[in-house]
Amino acid sequence: MKKIIQKKPIKKISLILLTLIIFLNISSCGKNTEPISRSGTYFDTIITITLYDSDKESVIDGCFKLAQKYEDYFSTTNPDSDIAKINSAGGKSVKVHSETIDIIKKSLYYSELTNGKFDITVGKLSKIWQNAIKSSTIPDDSEIKKALSTVDYHSIKINGNYVSLTVPDQELDLGAIAKGYIADRMKEYILKKGVKSGIINLGGNVVVVGDKPDGAKYNIGIQKPFSENGSVLTSVEVSDESMVTSGTYERFFEKNGTIYHHILDLSTGYPCQNELNSVTILSKESVDGDALSTSCFCLGEEKSRELLKKLGNIDAIFVDKNNNITKTY
Repeated sequence: MKKIIQKKPIKKISLILLTLIIFLNISSCGKNTEPISRSGTYFDTIITITLYDSDKESVIDGCFKLAQKYEDYFSTTNPDSDIAKINSAGGKSVKVHSETIDIIKKSLYYSELTNGKFDITVGKLSKIWQNAIKSSTIPDDSEIKKALSTVDYHSIKINGNYVSLTVPDQELDLGAIAKGYIADRMKEYILKKGVKSGIINLGGNVVVVGDKPDGAKYNIGIQKPFSENGSVLTSVEVSDESMVTSGTYERFFEKNGTIYHHILDLSTGYPCQNELNSVTILSKESVDGDALSTSCFCLGEEKSRELLKKLGNIDAIFVDKNNNITKTY
């Protein structure tokens, strides 16, 4: 995939990205604290790295190298990736990189925690709905049921650095957790390079490093669902943490008054239907926010509150279909 690197953020209707651009137009005190920012395209997503240190531009290059590395590991469309090799192995064991083992194990943790609401063996079903959204066509029910029969995280077998799938025709898809995992690796890298203030934005998975140079918190916007002009519904002040949103308005089509979106209910094979438009998770680790934003959307607000209370130190912001906002904090 050709990469696009620019000095200024790319203009795109991605509310979190646009909101960041607006909220970053503030003065900073001290030497070498004017932000430097570059964007590129990875995982079919615009990502933007912003650092408050003009001496650290090479660190942004390193972040993009990490993005390429993990795309090469986790992509479902690159036939040479770890995930594609597992999917095409016909149940045979495939040796993969240690990071691939790490993210699969983290995925299995969330599958157990949510009783299967989160499941990376959703590959076949995801493809059906990706094509459906592109064509604005409701898939055939028999096609959905066939794909749903392959979804079962218990079939993932790990032995050292080898992975196999025991369910025929099963496919992995890390789309609901990969960006969070990658954002965390980027933050680790940035901190090792001595950066004390910055923002990692992987297409809406936002991780802030420290505070702003003046000591203030970052102000990150949450999109108003289905807003045609990308307006902000509300904003949140964050410091040295991750903020991830999953919503029905990100990828969808409408048919006969029903919105068909990309967040799937793995008990039916169809998009989750509940009272929510979006869920935003605030957490220390972005991998947790990524997995939980999807899981909590499917669980609904009441069950999500119960789950997050057990986990501790992770909060949520719920936006219902009337755009009413409730929080766990």
